Amino acid sequence: MFHSPFAARPTSPQHAGGLYNQVGNQARVAVATPHELVALLFEAYMEALAQARGAMRSGLRAEKGAALSRAVRIVEEGLRAGLDLNAGGTLARDLDELYRYLTLRLTMANLHDDDAALDECRRLVLPLQEAWAAIGPTVAAGAPARR
Repeated sequence: MFHSPFAARPTSPQHAGGLYNQVGNQARVAVATPHELVALLFEAYMEALAQARGAMRSGLRAEKGAALSRAVRIVEEGLRAGLDLNAGGTLARDLDELYRYLTLRLTMANLHDDDAALDECRRLVLPLQEAWAAIGPTVAAGAPARR
């Protein structure tokens, strides 16, 4: 009659794999530097876009919505929330505008099953992801980044 949240549940191999990945991701985040955390956000964003695209093409509306919601949260709560608009100057303001635009485009892609919008959102972030990865060795070495 009542369901206990502590009751043993059967675990499928897919569910167990998902849990393993989740624990692995949590471990990566726990030991990551601030630079690595942003790299992980870019990686997760690209994964969410790929999942949304696959779900969109397969007609899986709930999965598409969940993946796009995840992408929006990464942009808003991770990338955009990490900007320091006072200290970051023009670059931070430009990134803030880009992240606002991405949120709008991702929302529209969800509403209209717009595959082209997903392509645009990927193309807009890819150079940032690549540039962030390129400065990784400099950051890891502790040297100041070039201006």
